[in-house]
Amino acid sequence: MGVVSAMIAAVLTAGALAAPAAPAAVPDFSTAEAGNPFVDGWYADPDVAVYEGRYWVFPTSSRPYNEQTYLDAFSSTDLVHWTKHPNVLTVANVSWARRAVWAPAPVQRNGKYYLYFGANDIQSNSELGGIGVAVADRPEGPYVDAIGAPLIGQFVNGAQPIDQDVFVDDDGQAYLYYGGWQHANVVKLNSDMTSLGRFADGSTYKEITPANYTEGSQVFKRNGKYYLMWSEGYWGGSDYSVSYAMADSPTGPFTKIAKILTQDSEVAKGSGHNAVLNVPGTDIWYIVYHRRPLSETDANHRQLAYDRMSFNADGTIRPVTMKVRDNFEDGNAYGWKAYGSTWSATDGTYRATASPGGKSLQDTNFATLTYDADVTITAGTGDAGVIFRATQPATGTDAYRGYYAGLTTTGRVILGKADNNWRQLATAAFPVTRGTRYHLRIEATGTTIKVYADSTLKLTVTDSTFTTGATGVRVFNTAAAFDNIAID
Repeated sequence: MGVVSAMIAAVLTAGALAAPAAPAAVPDFSTAEAGNPFVDGWYADPDVAVYEGRYWVFPTSSRPYNEQTYLDAFSSTDLVHWTKHPNVLTVANVSWARRAVWAPAPVQRNGKYYLYFGANDIQSNSELGGIGVAVADRPEGPYVDAIGAPLIGQFVNGAQPIDQDVFVDDDGQAYLYYGGWQHANVVKLNSDMTSLGRFADGSTYKEITPANYTEGSQVFKRNGKYYLMWSEGYWGGSDYSVSYAMADSPTGPFTKIAKILTQDSEVAKGSGHNAVLNVPGTDIWYIVYHRRPLSETDANHRQLAYDRMSFNADGTIRPVTMKVRDNFEDGNAYGWKAYGSTWSATDGTYRATASPGGKSLQDTNFATLTYDADVTITAGTGDAGVIFRATQPATGTDAYRGYYAGLTTTGRVILGKADNNWRQLATAAFPVTRGTRYHLRIEATGTTIKVYADSTLKLTVTDSTFTTGATGVRVFNTAAAFDNIAID
């Protein structure tokens, strides 16, 4: 986000921001390599900061409005292993807030940690609520209301006072960007971070609404250019998405350039309300956002994800691709759903006990795909491998509709399809030793399916039974470990 990038270059003067200490290892990933969602639970509207060598994510708790009375946070030194910090802010510490606590925006200054938040979801200027500011002595809080009232508690220029973001420019001037109801404003923050300043023309609020703006402002700076990002569409719908504009000034004018993050019918829907994370001292950038799993219909069932964000030579942002990866280095299997067997993320792998057909699936819906996975049979006399284009999963030996490719303890690579029964499509010799890791690759394009084992093409089949569906892993009368899942 803007806070992070600005802190890197901040002038280290009294009262100004100190440059954040870089974490020991620089995370240079194509996406969340250990899997999206990267934390457990229903969360939305993330914002980020880097404090003393730790990455921090502050999201909204994605629940019904009356239950949104608290904020949690997550921290990590490597963007892989995350620690949850519950209840960093609650309405018990904000006298005027009672519900709809949204979109926290963190910043460090004056030896304190500030957290800006929306509360009460006001619909008119006759209601109490809007954007507040809380302060703490530690990044994890507890944060306490700093001024006893909303910092911005009125509609100005048609902008609902929600979805705030704080950006601190290289000269130390802090700005707060906010707005819902298709209008966006920017205000200056005084050095105390708890009061509003004025622009040179004497005004307090400047409208900066770009085309198709809905909500979720986010500002950062790179190579002298200012970027304004925002969300379009309905937050509870599949059309939620992220667009951006560029400007030469922190107050614009901001002219829309492009939409860069949208739903992906193969991966997730409702992707939006993003933050931007710059790894200190590098040109490595990530977009942190929320999205809804494909099979979820509850609007509040949103999860946190991040993917790599890249730039063209002219500074424009390339469209963001939601990648499907999981190397299980974080010790969890968030986003997977098991049917039979006992599954655990242990020692950087995803392990299943032996069972007659235990499987675990991701909430994906791929048609054309390249599916890579490492497979290790650890015990038993059956087989283990990957499922793709799968639907209607249930507990049972062949209780799904889809394809399966695996390795057998009898020294074969097999490909078949299930529909509450099993039909083998092809097989070939491939020596398999228990305890040895092998690499499977599936290439499925239209009716053509190719299976590679350790980079060697072993099977090619033409079959049109199943055209799209979920990806997963499976065991049959073996215990096995899976790793380095990647689907493109």
